[in-house]
Formats: sequence, C-alpha cells, structure tokens
Amino acid sequence: MSTLTKYILQKYIKNFIIVLISLEIFFVGMDFLQNFKSIPNSANLQLLYIAYNSFFTLTLALPLSIVFAWIITIVIFIRNNEFVAFNALGAKRKDILNPIIASALVLILSLIALQTTPLAYSYEQKKKILDDEYFSSMKSDIFLKYNEYFVYFEKFLPIEKKAENIHIFKIKDDNLLETIVAQKAYFQNNKWYVVDAKIVEKPENIDEDSSKLIIRNEKFLNTLEGFKPKILDNVYESKSEYSLFDAIEALSLLKEQGINTQKIRTNIYNQIFIPFFVLPILLLIYAYSSLNSRFFEMGKFVSLTIFGTLVIWGVFFMLFKVSSTSIVAAEITMLLPLLIWFIASFYIYFTKIKA
Repeated sequence: MSTLTKYILQKYIKNFIIVLISLEIFFVGMDFLQNFKSIPNSANLQLLYIAYNSFFTLTLALPLSIVFAWIITIVIFIRNNEFVAFNALGAKRKDILNPIIASALVLILSLIALQTTPLAYSYEQKKKILDDEYFSSMKSDIFLKYNEYFVYFEKFLPIEKKAENIHIFKIKDDNLLETIVAQKAYFQNNKWYVVDAKIVEKPENIDEDSSKLIIRNEKFLNTLEGFKPKILDNVYESKSEYSLFDAIEALSLLKEQGINTQKIRTNIYNQIFIPFFVLPILLLIYAYSSLNSRFFEMGKFVSLTIFGTLVIWGVFFMLFKVSSTSIVAAEITMLLPLLIWFIASFYIYFTKIKA
C-alpha cells in the first residue's frame, strides 16, 4: 500500500467514523425521545431498545455515512490544496478514487454480512419492546399450507420452537387422505416432532365393501421437515423482516408452495443490492470536484452533493416501499432502476472526466 493510499484512507475512515456516530446518535436519539413514553421503565429494556434501534439505524446511516464522509474528505483536500499536491506528485484519478471505492465496498459487504445474523430482526425486537410484547411471543390460530399438508396450530411459540393443539391434514388432488391430531409438537433437527399423535388414514380410492378408516397412535412422529419456526412466524405475520439466510430459505419454501414471494424478494434485493447505490454517487462527487479552491464554489458543491445524495437515497427507499406492496415485480421496481442508475452514472462520470 502506497503512502498516498494510506494517507487518503486515514483521512476518509476518520471522517466516516465521525459521520456515522453523529448520524447514529441523531437518529437513535430522536427515535428515543419520540417513543420515550411507550418504552418500559425497565433500564434493561431501555438499553435493549437503544441497542436494537442502533443496528436498525445502521442499515440507513452506513450508506449515507460512506457518501457524506467522502464529501467532507474532498472538501478538506480542496480547501488545503491537497489535490494540487497529489497531482504534482504524479497521482492519477484512480490513485485517489480507488482507496475510497475499496473502503466503500468493504463497509457495504460488512453490512450485508450483518444482515445474515439475528441482528437483522432488530426492528422487530424494538417494536416488541414498544408494544410491551418482548417477553411474549405466542401466536394463536395459525393455519398454513406446506407441500401436501395443511397445518393448524392453536398456539405457536416461535422462540421455544413449540406448538400446542395441532391438526395436520394431508391433501392429494383435493382429497383428504390423512389427519394427524396432537396436543404438542416441537421443532428439532430441522423437523417437527409430534408427541402422542392420533393418526386417521382414509383410503385414496374408496370401495364401499372393503374401504375403512385406519386409526393408530404414535408416541413420536416427525413431519414438516424444513418448516422452520422463524420462517413460519414471519410468513404468518406477513412480515418483510428476515435475516438474509432466513429470507433465502423462505423464498425457496414459498416457491414450492406456489405462494407469492414478492415481499421476500424485495427484502433480499434491499439487503444485497440496494446498498451499492452509493458507489456511483462517489464517482459523480469526485467528477464534479475541483483541483483547487480558487474558482470552486465550496458551499454550492456541498449543498448540491448532500441534497442529491438524500434524493437518490429517498428514491430507492420509496422504490423499496412500493415493491413491498406487491403491485409491481421487485425486479422492475428495484433491480432495473439500480441498473439504470449505474449505467447513467458511469456515462456521466466518463463524459465529465474527458471533457
């Protein structure tokens, strides 16, 4: 790593940390003040609320911090005539820009990696604290389809991975073939284990003379393989908050059931692809900067770049919300605009630097 690269990275990372902490304190602080009356008096729950909200805010603040830190770094370089010094030393555009792009990629990939952890459910957890439901996760009267089964849980406890008073109906070609009834079931080893199950089987082809119902009891019965409690909970609640791994598993599961996967695809695209919208902004900011401050309108540059960043961020946030409504396919509302944004930005950048 060259001395120039180390110097640029040192300045940029320092500004990034300052901006990120500032945005986190602002967003988390404003949210805490707005919801202060709804947050329980317990100090532990208040700290948990702040912790969960901090990570949820990170998904918004980190992409903005990447851009704002670059704006601050460029302004400092221009004001101190450091760009002139860099060029005098023979530095090319890529020597200045590459360390910033590499840093942005590392930060974005780190954010995506965090989305694979339970921290991805931070918004859900902080909402539970607000609704005074943090220690209660029971759901009731769940009825869902899974492969050839229709499943009913009178009580479902996703955290404990248990269900009570369950009925499982096996259907083939609109014909009821089997019914499983039990008081308890629990999820383990990627399967649901039904305890003390009563099974009633009906012949697929009924003969009036020989057909009969078969009734038997099983101490332990495993079924519904791969139907994870967390996925079950989110599908039942029609939520779009998934960790990245859970979202991919849920996508595969719901495709097999022939269920609309729009919200899950929207969540996956928002976690994996949308954060990269900041990369073209970094290029454009650099393209419209100046070598020195003598004829450069610093105030106008800062105002327009910050305003433009917020507008672009707002557009992609709006597209995410539109896609979540399932009106238009997520590929059209999210991936296509992102592709167009990249193409247009690269065209403007290379046109500008050649001018």
